[in-house]
Amino acid sequence: MFIVNLTYKASFDIVEPHLEAHMAFVNKQYESGIFLASGKKIPRTGGVILSGVENRETLNNIMMQDPFILHGVADFEITEFVISRVSEHLKTTFSL
Repeated sequence: MFIVNLTYKASFDIVEPHLEAHMAFVNKQYESGIFLASGKKIPRTGGVILSGVENRETLNNIMMQDPFILHGVADFEITEFVISRVSEHLKTTFSL
């Protein structure tokens, strides 16, 4: 499992023109089963994505296609972790 931490490199007024293209990218990844959950940070300094993709290299290559990255308005960091415990509500989502 991976957590992608997106951090804006510019103020939101610079980021916002790329938001529609970024959301189209995000929606495509959901349709492909790559992204499992996502959302904006509070305060609005970026976002967080949860992915169950098979490996870091694949996820890195996918993230390099994000319009936020392509236009240089955000950076991302990928953290890999092994799920060892989930709530009862999520157990059917993750094969544990």
